[in-house]
Amino acid sequence: MSAISGLVLALAVPAAGHAGDGFVGEWALTIPGGGAGCLEIMKDGAGYGGRLLWGGGSVLPLSSVKIEGDVLTVTRVREVKKKDATGATKTEKITDTITAEAKGDDLSLVLESPGPKGAVQRSEFLGKRQPPIPAKPDLSRTKFGEPIQLFNGKDLSGWRLVTEGAVNGWSVENGVLINRPVQEPGQPKKHYGNLRTEREFADFKISLEVKVPEKGNSGVYLRGIYEVQVADSFGQPVDSHGMGGVYSRITPTSNPSKAPGEWQTMEITLVDRHVTVILNGTKIIDNEPVPGCTGGALWSDVTRPGPIYLQGDHQAVDYRNVVLTPVIR
Repeated sequence: MSAISGLVLALAVPAAGHAGDGFVGEWALTIPGGGAGCLEIMKDGAGYGGRLLWGGGSVLPLSSVKIEGDVLTVTRVREVKKKDATGATKTEKITDTITAEAKGDDLSLVLESPGPKGAVQRSEFLGKRQPPIPAKPDLSRTKFGEPIQLFNGKDLSGWRLVTEGAVNGWSVENGVLINRPVQEPGQPKKHYGNLRTEREFADFKISLEVKVPEKGNSGVYLRGIYEVQVADSFGQPVDSHGMGGVYSRITPTSNPSKAPGEWQTMEITLVDRHVTVILNGTKIIDNEPVPGCTGGALWSDVTRPGPIYLQGDHQAVDYRNVVLTPVIR
C-alpha cells in the first residue's frame, strides 16, 4: 500500500455535555470523487478524539475534534510535496477542515481545503453510521461450502481490472498469475491496474501462494474493502503494514515471513467482520475484528459482499493456487 503521510497527534477538546455523543462511533464515508473513507469519533477523557481514513494510505489521527451543538468539526493536517521556482522539492503542510451534521444514521459533511491564491475549495459528501461489529464468531461451528478455484492456471478467466482502461501488468506464465508493472526510466510513472474477481462474496476462507521480490509490495483485498498486506517483510518487526497484517488496522502477533523470491502460503478467513490470517503455517491474526475499510477500498459499506482484488500498482508479485471456500448460512 502507499506510504503513510501527514501523521499528526490527536487532540482532545472539551465536550459539550453529552450532546456530542451522537457522533461517537464509526462512519463509512463516500468522499469527494467517489472514493472510500472512514471517520471514527471516540470519547477521549473529558473531550473527543478521532481518526480518519481518506481514500488511500493509512487510518490517521485527526489534529482536532470539536463538537458544538449539532455540528462536528474536525481538522486534519496533510503533507504535500511541491516544486519551487528552482525546481527543488519542498514539503508543505496543509490543513483541511471538515464539518458534519448527523441525522439519525446519516452524516452530511463539508470539506474545506486551501485553494490557489488563498481561495477555499469546498466539497460536500456523505457518510453513514456503520453497524456495530458482531460478536466474535465461533469458527469451529462455521460451515463452509465447496471450494472455488478462483485462478485456473491458464488465463485470466473470471478476473478483470478494477478500473476499465487502466494499464494492465497482469498475465499468466507457466501456471502462475504474475504482475509486472514496468516503469521506463526518465518517463512519467505509469499507474498499473488492480485485478478483481468477477464474482463477489460475503464471508469465506481463501488460501493462496504468493511470491514477492525484494522490497515487493501488493495486497489481497477481502470483499474489495479490507487489505491483507503482501510485502517483503522478511526479518522485520511486526507491523500492521507488514506481510499478513490488515493494513493499518490489525498488527500480526509474529512475523514468519520468508525471504523474498520464495513462495509463501497464506490462508485468510473473514467471518462476521472478523479476520484470521495464517502465514506459512503460523496463525498471526486470530479472529480479530476489523472496525472499518482500509486504504484503497472500492467502497466503505462493510455490510455488502464484494470481490477479491489483488493490488497491482506497486512492484512485481506472483500468485498461484488461489482457492476460496464460501461460508454457508
